[in-house]
Amino acid sequence: MSVWENLEMGAYLNSDEKEKDSLIEMVYTRFPRLKERHNQQGGTLSGGEQQMLAIGRGLMAKPKVLLLDEPSMGLSPIMVEQIFDTIREINQSGTSILLVEQNALMALSIADRGYVLDTGKVVLEGPANDLLHNPVVINAYLGGDTGD
Repeated sequence: MSVWENLEMGAYLNSDEKEKDSLIEMVYTRFPRLKERHNQQGGTLSGGEQQMLAIGRGLMAKPKVLLLDEPSMGLSPIMVEQIFDTIREINQSGTSILLVEQNALMALSIADRGYVLDTGKVVLEGPANDLLHNPVVINAYLGGDTGD
């Protein structure tokens, strides 16, 4: 499916065509690269563009909570920064985000609350800033000294 068709699929349950068009424009404003690739097949996009498309498709349903599973996986450092900036903006605009992410430093830097899992069990939880400065988290998950 094309980028546009993917976005339209995200609003499948919405029968209001004007609202769908408005939502697509909102996604294109948030991700201008997708607008440039409007007719391109989703499977031919770069990894970062595919992540943008997946997030955009999710936003088309106007969710109260958006679940993101490893949005930085396989992306270049610059693209990771862009994706996390976008996640932060989506959250600040009123959508709650449930983020599953191995990049603990990036995840904790934008999160309100964090949970550290080890072999499927919660071993630490609390405000993200506390976890970000917790010596156990720093040594086990953040590569030692974070420079703070």
